[in-house]
Amino acid sequence: MRVTKKYLAAGVLAASAFALVGCAPTAADGGDDAGGETAAPVSIGMITSQTGPLAAYGEAYTAGFEAGLDYATDGTGTVDGRELDITWSDDQGNPDTAVSQAKDLIGQGTTILAGTVSSGIATALAEQAAQNQVLYISGPAAADAITGVNEYTFRSGRQTYQDVATAGTFIGDAAGKSVVVFAQDTAFGQGNLAGVEAVLGGQGATVDGVLVAEDATEFTPFAQQLIDAEPDLIFVAWAGASSGAMWTALQQQGVFDVAPVVTGLGDVATYGAYGDASGDISFLNHYFAGASGSDAEAAMLEYLESEGMVGDLFSPDGFLAAQMIVEAVRAGDSVDDMIAALEGATFDSVKGEVTVRAEDHAVVQEMYQVSLVDDGGAWVPELIESVDAETVAPPVAG
Repeated sequence: MRVTKKYLAAGVLAASAFALVGCAPTAADGGDDAGGETAAPVSIGMITSQTGPLAAYGEAYTAGFEAGLDYATDGTGTVDGRELDITWSDDQGNPDTAVSQAKDLIGQGTTILAGTVSSGIATALAEQAAQNQVLYISGPAAADAITGVNEYTFRSGRQTYQDVATAGTFIGDAAGKSVVVFAQDTAFGQGNLAGVEAVLGGQGATVDGVLVAEDATEFTPFAQQLIDAEPDLIFVAWAGASSGAMWTALQQQGVFDVAPVVTGLGDVATYGAYGDASGDISFLNHYFAGASGSDAEAAMLEYLESEGMVGDLFSPDGFLAAQMIVEAVRAGDSVDDMIAALEGATFDSVKGEVTVRAEDHAVVQEMYQVSLVDDGGAWVPELIESVDAETVAPPVAG
């Protein structure tokens, strides 16, 4: 596993990077101490959803982690000969449960925590990390607020800003463009509208929303509103049982002839959820199997296949978390040293070269424009374009 460090000069990433050089192992590094005794195993707490509404995301994250650990340790499961004592906990999608688990793990001496697909849980765990001065690496949780929340909290996945910025690449320069957000009038929909206003509005676009009651079943009038608005981009944020009827209405009313209609491509289980509109939708995407073509991705997919699994939306988040934990353990037992090792580190990971930004611990990574194509009666993702990591990098939090 290649890891480099990017250093800052006057707030700007230096152009040069150098490979970390392995040092002779010490007791803290996992070798034998002066008396010939082997250092104690490193306790690591993994907290994610194994049950509950986000269990499928947790499963993909977990599988990616196992593949990443195999990759980062050359199949040994150890770091410089030092054992990793990994405890998995089911947060059940409940912040209180996750906090209780974190406190229990920390009370037993755990100084490295990772995981969760829920932003609410990640925020709570970040608070625990700061209070107890332990390292925390969040998982697929996307809330922008996790980035830069404190010095102890890192992330291993993308964040909302990167999703929205990727949507914006379908229209190029957002300045002077018109964007309409089509969403349910819920916290989820309102949050997406706010995100688009912040990101694309901040780039000079005019952003409006067409918000629909969650229990609506007739979408023709709303489709007409989208057509009448004559936007340059329609951003759709939708969830739930009415999705199929909504997409059908947009297609039947000719909305796709007006402007690119963009939404996020989810996990493998959702590929067939868009009905006849599947081929007309422009998708922003964090990851699908085969998206990057990196060596690490090939290794991950091979590992998952050997375990009877496939690469999915949040597999890279788990994979990178394992790489980050291995790098942190190599730094020694001091949490401060672990933080220093991760800040500015660049990993060759599933999505190619990804950088843990030193200033706020955001993960700077490429994103994808994707379409769905009919492959023998099944809809499968096809890469339109890889979006450069710096193009969609969030502003530094602070």
